[in-house]
Amino acid sequence: MSDTIPIVDLQGGTFSDAAETARIGGEIGAACRSIGFFYCVNHGVDLGLREAMFRQSAAFFALAAVDKAALSIARVGDNRGYVGMKAEALDPAKGGDMKEAFNIGYDPAFDGGLPGSANAWPQLADFRVTAEAYFTACLTLGRGLHRAIAADLGLEADFFADKFTQPMATMRLLHYPPSAGSGADLGAGEHTDYGNLTLLATDAVGGLEVRRRDGDWLQAPVIPGAYVVNIGDCLMRWTNDIYRSTRHRVVSPAGRERYSIAFFLDPDPAAEVAALPGTVPAGETAKYPPTTALAHLTERLTATYAFGRQG
Repeated sequence: MSDTIPIVDLQGGTFSDAAETARIGGEIGAACRSIGFFYCVNHGVDLGLREAMFRQSAAFFALAAVDKAALSIARVGDNRGYVGMKAEALDPAKGGDMKEAFNIGYDPAFDGGLPGSANAWPQLADFRVTAEAYFTACLTLGRGLHRAIAADLGLEADFFADKFTQPMATMRLLHYPPSAGSGADLGAGEHTDYGNLTLLATDAVGGLEVRRRDGDWLQAPVIPGAYVVNIGDCLMRWTNDIYRSTRHRVVSPAGRERYSIAFFLDPDPAAEVAALPGTVPAGETAKYPPTTALAHLTERLTATYAFGRQG
């Protein structure tokens, strides 16, 4: 049983060499079959852009409450906009999460097309241009990681390409206020993620904890510049439980605020999520009935937001 989260070197994140992609896929596959988390280094996302996105995030959360409320997810809809403190309960038994968030969803313009569903944008200099550039960089990385996953699962390299043409991708800026250190409030309650992959960028403040298969909690140390990547329930379902999503939580350190940026990559809404070729042993049936990515995500979001699914 692993006591550490493995580190995968992406060698620039181009995924253009078949042998290198297979090597990366093998390392990712091993992580996804065991602890369900891995770090990505040399991932190809510009660190200056990432740092600029963190600065914009801090500026947004420093806005007056009335300005953030004007961009509320309840007003904007479609899982976009501002989510206030304790509005989510990832672990309902523990109450609302001690965090606030700002969601930015996929727009066809990120792929060079005409703008589609509108995001809400704060009146901050360079916020939108920075967010759009960073979103696109994470989307490119996420699509590349799916090429490596396809290699690990014995699929064609571009198997997932037509399932992520206009994906239900969401970038979440997250702010956790300083904790009192009592343990009574969690920054984010124990949960698994909903979609295929989550790419998490963190500041220097730790707090992410991963639950091992034996139930013990493993602290995820901060590796500067790296992404912490984990698989979600959709990919677990797609692989017929060959890959396993892992429960995790955020326990904010006492007396320090924490910022992170999570990029959640879900497939296209109409993508069929059914057991992938080769994942169902001979003579057995798939563990899950086929569904669509949209139906899967809607079910999970409805259970998370105290005010229900918006838009």
